[in-house]
Amino acid sequence: MKPSTSSGRLIAFYGSSLVSSYWNGAATYYRGILKALAAHGYDITFYEPDAFDRQQHRDIDPPPYARSVVYPATTDTLNEVLREAARADIVVKANGVGVFDRELLEGIVEHSRPDALRLFWDVDAAATLDEMRADASHPVLKALPDLDMVLTYGGGPPVVNAYEGFGAATCVPVYNALDPETHHPVAPDPRFTCDLAFLGNRLPDREARVEEFFLKPAAALPEQSFLLGGNGWHDKAMPGNVRNLGHVGTNEHNAFNCTPRAVLNVARDSMAHIGFSPATRVFEAAGAAACLITDAWEGIEQFLVPDEEVLVARDGQDVAEHLSALTTDKAQAIGQAALARILAEHTYALRGEQVHALFQDHFAKAREAA
Repeated sequence: MKPSTSSGRLIAFYGSSLVSSYWNGAATYYRGILKALAAHGYDITFYEPDAFDRQQHRDIDPPPYARSVVYPATTDTLNEVLREAARADIVVKANGVGVFDRELLEGIVEHSRPDALRLFWDVDAAATLDEMRADASHPVLKALPDLDMVLTYGGGPPVVNAYEGFGAATCVPVYNALDPETHHPVAPDPRFTCDLAFLGNRLPDREARVEEFFLKPAAALPEQSFLLGGNGWHDKAMPGNVRNLGHVGTNEHNAFNCTPRAVLNVARDSMAHIGFSPATRVFEAAGAAACLITDAWEGIEQFLVPDEEVLVARDGQDVAEHLSALTTDKAQAIGQAALARILAEHTYALRGEQVHALFQDHFAKAREAA
């Protein structure tokens, strides 16, 4: 189906980084969503600060579907890019930029036009909501009355109910998905040969779960090989059968997912607790026809069928048992079934249709009200 047009509406998107996935797990989500929206005719500018060495670790050039504006992380340049919000029909502040998060959120409220659609796009909703419960002066709480919409990349009914309980006009989950043009099956790469691979940055609310679901099975299965990718693990004590790769660029994700016998997903604490929050690696691994083992969280059935399209583990012992019983034929069958399901129901093209419809509905209601 040919995408409907958006009459060239301008989007100003303030986020962490579009061109670098370095310490920036949301990169492929932004890329997939914005590429899909551009197909509907939106004119998109993505504003990102030069911070955390992300620009020194770019893994894509500025893409054709969005104008990339990288600004020095100073107050003067922050104010300059915020003033550009006045040009846009849709102004987006994503969470987790890492610098000036409060100022950016306050700035889009201050500088956007009264007729613009103003929204907060939360790529870590469970953690944000925990912060809001603990801090009555949280900037998101303060901004909610002036925002038209909250979009999240997961969380299901618990997140929707919580955000609307805090006063959000509307909250809609827009889940992670697959861009089959960027994540797809490729030939195996000997560098990534192993029995189980995990890719994720070392974060405080993930580390204990990685110990349980990845390092514990590795210690229990010394005859099998394990591969760890991501930033921050260099000084972590590990069993001898675990190889630590460090940062793995998005250009290598397909081979990283295709080569191992199985690939592991481990949710962060907050996302595992609230459920309905599949990480990008779930869709990227399935898109590469990998056999995925995921930690258990509520709502997995909405995305993949346990035992047919994904293996679900309640703890490290379950992971070890899955690996011990997993034959090559079974792994391939699970991977192919997952790929078929994701292509049918969970692509960024479909997410783009969803977001485009939300935007169109908002502007239609605004015209009626006027």
